Amino acid sequence: MSDQHSFETIAIHAGNTPDSLTGAVVPPIYQVSTYKQDGVGGLRGGYEYSRSANPTRSALEENLAALEGGRRGLAFASGLAAEDCLLRTLLAPGDHVVIPNDAYGGTFRLFAKVVSRWGVEWSVADTSDPAAVRAALRPRTKAIWVETPSNPLLGISDIVALAEVARGAGAKLVVDNTFASPYLQQPLALGADVVVHSTTKYMGGHSDVVGGALITADDTLGDELAYHQNAMGAISGPFDAWLVLRGVKTLAVRMDRHSENATRVAEMLERHPKVSKVYYPGLPDHPGHEIAAKQMKSFGGMVSFQVTGGEQAAIEVCGKAKVFTLGESLGGVESLIEHPGRMTHASAAGSPLEVPDDLIRLSVGIESGDDLLTDLQQALA
Repeated sequence: MSDQHSFETIAIHAGNTPDSLTGAVVPPIYQVSTYKQDGVGGLRGGYEYSRSANPTRSALEENLAALEGGRRGLAFASGLAAEDCLLRTLLAPGDHVVIPNDAYGGTFRLFAKVVSRWGVEWSVADTSDPAAVRAALRPRTKAIWVETPSNPLLGISDIVALAEVARGAGAKLVVDNTFASPYLQQPLALGADVVVHSTTKYMGGHSDVVGGALITADDTLGDELAYHQNAMGAISGPFDAWLVLRGVKTLAVRMDRHSENATRVAEMLERHPKVSKVYYPGLPDHPGHEIAAKQMKSFGGMVSFQVTGGEQAAIEVCGKAKVFTLGESLGGVESLIEHPGRMTHASAAGSPLEVPDDLIRLSVGIESGDDLLTDLQQALA
């Protein structure tokens, strides 16, 4: 699929070559573990064992690379499996990583409780401030890790500026693009070295699959990641890969509706007397608004806010919502509400990444915007 085509066309067609046997316009689910060889080492299409490669996963990986404008895409069993593979590829004992002061709790847990046990060091910086990131660098800094927008405080980091910081330090810039999706933001084009996704979220889009992805424009790094993907084995299964491929086809139209609804929700919350603060980069007074407007097509479907009345009030609002479903995760067509401090970010309690206890995070879905506003208003009443 030519990079001259629009995103919407690439999303539908990249990797989705009609099946050569039947002409099926949707790639088949190759639910298979091994493949017949024509003599020892005589592989048909390069497939020998489905941990190493599977045609359905290959179709998704080609699609992922095209969506992000990369050279190599790799699909994993989860977003954290993708992150683990990346860290083992980039780092050795004694190496150092700069991580953001606002990030997904599972990512923080991976650094703080897992990779630190084999000698990898990390420190926290406000990645919205390139000077703070530069000050956090050490002689053995091998990666700068960024979420933009961040989870759950919707912070914005300047990818172009941080790419310059990373290059100056001889480090890789890793951007978790889950909240934005490649439809709204393409970090590789802005100078990032690797893009991370939880494809569970907007890429799948229907809360029916768990997956992860890595995309890079560097062929050598892509080969190294592929080696570790096979050696470690946390690959996407064929049915999961097929579900993500299906979800990606509607990514553009869904993200337009997510963004439209989230903007309306954020503007309503900003005016509500029981809301003390709203986090949404689409609001003009958001500190990262100008950078977000420059590097994103729109502002996405995630909104967080703090309520007056403290933690108990936040928990009560979560419990009173009816159209918004109380649950973890995000990015599905249905709207979700959660209390990060007790749910997705509980692992960050007591750390520099601890979130406010009166914070509520919304994944704004594609339902009627009027219904979503009415539901939040009654939950806040």
